[in-house]
Amino acid sequence: MSGKNKRGNVWLGVTGLLINAEQEWLVVKKRYGGLKGKWSLPAGFVNAGETVDEAIVREMKEETGINCKVKGLIGLRTGVIQSEISDNMLIFLMEATEKQIIKIQEDELFDVQFLDPMELIRSEDSSIMIKYILEKTDAEVKAAIHGINPGDQFGYTSYKLFL
Repeated sequence: MSGKNKRGNVWLGVTGLLINAEQEWLVVKKRYGGLKGKWSLPAGFVNAGETVDEAIVREMKEETGINCKVKGLIGLRTGVIQSEISDNMLIFLMEATEKQIIKIQEDELFDVQFLDPMELIRSEDSSIMIKYILEKTDAEVKAAIHGINPGDQFGYTSYKLFL
């Protein structure tokens, strides 16, 4: 498969909102895709063998160089592309686990910066999702519940609920 179909017709992605002590948001400018040249949150696809929260921790590190942990789930974006591809993305609130030193993944990104969210809202170079997330920052964060076993018959090697 090539192009849009390399992931089949059901896509599962993750994105993360990291806010620094100055209340600035970590944003990236991608070199490709529908958000090329626009500010968006770090994001990527879930790989086989990882949970969605593991995927966003990996993607944040790969794209920005920042080690993070998940504080909780804050939203879901879902849509259908060209009446064929189910495109789904979980949106997480993140927390840096160490001093925030940015290291740009230059093959995928033009830039990575912490920017004031009000500046992002006014910018024509910001993704539409950023503008909606800012309006919902008071929403309840759904934290992960660990240590649940839904039954040995399922064979889960990792299982979490975000409620």
